[in-house]
Amino acid sequence: MSPSFPLIDDYRRLITEKRPLIDLRAPAEFAKGSFPGAVNLPLLSDEEREAVGTVYKREGNAAAVALGHRLVTGAVKEERMRAWIDFIRRHPGTVLFCWRGGQRSQIVQEWLAEAGVVVPRIRGGYKAFRRFLMEESLRLGRAKETLIIGGRTGSGKTLLIDELPDAIDLEGLARHRGSAFGRYAAPQPPQIGFENALAAAQILHDDAGHRRLIIEDESRNIGQRYIPHELFAEFQKGRVILLEVPLQERIEITYADYILYAQKEYDEAHARGDAPYNWIETMRHNFRRIRKRLGGERYTRFLAMLDSAWEYQQRSGDPARHKEWIEALLTEYYDPMYDWQIDNKKERIVFRGDRKAVLEYLKNMPSD
Repeated sequence: MSPSFPLIDDYRRLITEKRPLIDLRAPAEFAKGSFPGAVNLPLLSDEEREAVGTVYKREGNAAAVALGHRLVTGAVKEERMRAWIDFIRRHPGTVLFCWRGGQRSQIVQEWLAEAGVVVPRIRGGYKAFRRFLMEESLRLGRAKETLIIGGRTGSGKTLLIDELPDAIDLEGLARHRGSAFGRYAAPQPPQIGFENALAAAQILHDDAGHRRLIIEDESRNIGQRYIPHELFAEFQKGRVILLEVPLQERIEITYADYILYAQKEYDEAHARGDAPYNWIETMRHNFRRIRKRLGGERYTRFLAMLDSAWEYQQRSGDPARHKEWIEALLTEYYDPMYDWQIDNKKERIVFRGDRKAVLEYLKNMPSD
């Protein structure tokens, strides 16, 4: 390969250097998941890619490439070139990739070089980079000592995780709080995007020199996203540290998260057209989703408490009455589930205490 068209196959450095990436795949391919730092500036639109694919099946590669050049020419080509060059100039160190690192990225690389802009492309493209990430994610999952922060709903586990330099926030990567009421207004990333982001976070964690990994106690599923099976099995070998927080403090933490923050987030997103429901509609929907687990009587009672608090808030501007149904939800629904889950992990529990005690334990905990 000519030195004018450089290739990169040091996939780990792409992550540790946080290189900006141009994903040249069609929008439908990008929507299934890409890499952290990637922006979709496709060579072919979805319709163009479908037409080229049809010709490829019928007439072969040469005819497909020829059609692609006819479709992306003139003003269309100029517009896409401007988008690529503008991004590259605003983001030094940009790297290109397509599906297999072949024709699409090489064509764009050549066009850019003709315009005086030389950028590398990823050897093997998306497929090779993703394969590396999945293999590295599992390798690091096996290599690192894992510590798991457990605790009842509302204990502030995520707040604690965010303070720890050797922790990875799984819920943040999945964009979900991990409970039936945990959906954010913004949608979760695609499954593939979540897996890629998790692998990238593990690589950055390792590059920082951390010997242990601290994560929050999660089920395999975080909302509609899931931790890959083999990696989750490695995480589940970790020792458990329980964060113990009084009920009233848990109510306040949940209130701040589910009510104060969520109301603002959902209502702003709904007003922009970015969320299908406002906050109260979302909460009612969340209760409907767990109706069978609640049982008819509790479901009816909890929903009445929600509606009563909402009506009072609308009249008075005071949302504090939501704490009543939050307390009932925590003590009658979440706590019994927590007790069962913790009983299944009791042999792995190595410490329990309040926030200060947990932080002190982690600070002084010897490494194996």
